[in-house]
Amino acid sequence: MSSLKAMLGILTAGLLLSGCMQATTYQAAPEATLKPADKAQLAKASYAKVTPPEPFRRAIVNYHRKEMPGTIVVDSDNHYLYLVQDGGKAIRYGVTVGEEALAFSGIARVGNMAEWPKWTPTADIHKRIEGLPASVPGGVDNPLGARALYLYQGNRDTLFRIHGTNQPEYIGASISSGCIRMTNEDVIDLYSRVKNGTVVVVLDPKQGDSPYNSKMALQGGGHAMVQ
Repeated sequence: MSSLKAMLGILTAGLLLSGCMQATTYQAAPEATLKPADKAQLAKASYAKVTPPEPFRRAIVNYHRKEMPGTIVVDSDNHYLYLVQDGGKAIRYGVTVGEEALAFSGIARVGNMAEWPKWTPTADIHKRIEGLPASVPGGVDNPLGARALYLYQGNRDTLFRIHGTNQPEYIGASISSGCIRMTNEDVIDLYSRVKNGTVVVVLDPKQGDSPYNSKMALQGGGHAMVQ
């Protein structure tokens, strides 16, 4: 009898554990999202083509929060960007986020979108980094990378962006000037799935696993990269 109880206990524990486990399916961004111009640009990249560590690769994951499908959610603490899907799922991308003093949180929307955007550093960035040009043409070695989503509140450009990067080795780190960086392949994929007006929720620090606070307000500032 004791042996039977032990076996039943092991079986029950196994079932409970399997119910708690979250399967993560890693998938590279589909080639179909790359336009001929994208392939031509990416082929001539001079930066090191580094693959992010597995935890920060594009993945399909279970999603337990309550945002509507189509919402972008950024968990800066854990360096993830989620695009919420139907059926309790999300596409999760690894990202680089701003250093603590330069980071931001709150609610915004995508107010503009651009392919291979030019980069115009803000006055604040010019103060912190000497020798920058006034503007950098769009291209694979541009710091904004392949795509940019411009975050707005109302009609005001917050100067914060979700964009590509020519430094994929920093995906999963907190080093940027406040903006949210993705690999070029990932940001092309995200760009193909969203539109102007998409809601963007950037969670407050330590809020990644907490209920969403609708009173969060986007903290503007001059630390971001601007088109």
